[in-house]
Amino acid sequence: MKCPYCAHEESKVLDSRPVEDGSSIRRRRECLQCGRRFTTYERMDHVPVMAVKRDGRREPFDRTKILKGLVLACGKRPVSMDDLERIVSDVERDVMNRGEHEVSTLQIGAMVMERLRQLDDVAYVRFASEHRRFRDVDMLVEEAATFKERKRREDEMRDQVPLLTVEAGSTKTTK
Repeated sequence: MKCPYCAHEESKVLDSRPVEDGSSIRRRRECLQCGRRFTTYERMDHVPVMAVKRDGRREPFDRTKILKGLVLACGKRPVSMDDLERIVSDVERDVMNRGEHEVSTLQIGAMVMERLRQLDDVAYVRFASEHRRFRDVDMLVEEAATFKERKRREDEMRDQVPLLTVEAGSTKTTK
């Protein structure tokens, strides 16, 4: 592994640990020439998946583009980089597990938005406004109202008392 500071090609591994649910390995290295430390990540090489853009162009799936969009959407919001990395890793895993060679950027954006919606309301609306390309304020207000209604329904469902409970294999109604 080439040192990012002095370009020397030999380093020693100080620490290795699995990250992202074991799908990659984080290695802490020390350059044998300058002694500086740096981190590398090792990921399995997958069959390339092409992202199909709105205009029909195709380009290789790039997780860094998703992370860049999330960082912009979460600017000045209380969202950690770990949370954003987790979203990117989840979306990348979903895209790779589909087993398809192509996936539309609209599908990728929808996957990101679903995860971001659960994390931060404002970041979700920011990301949605860019992804869905809102043409005017009315579209933004409509999306916010839809988001608010969905959140209200989810809160309602969470607060609801179950009608049936299961105890020891039998079903009995609650009163």
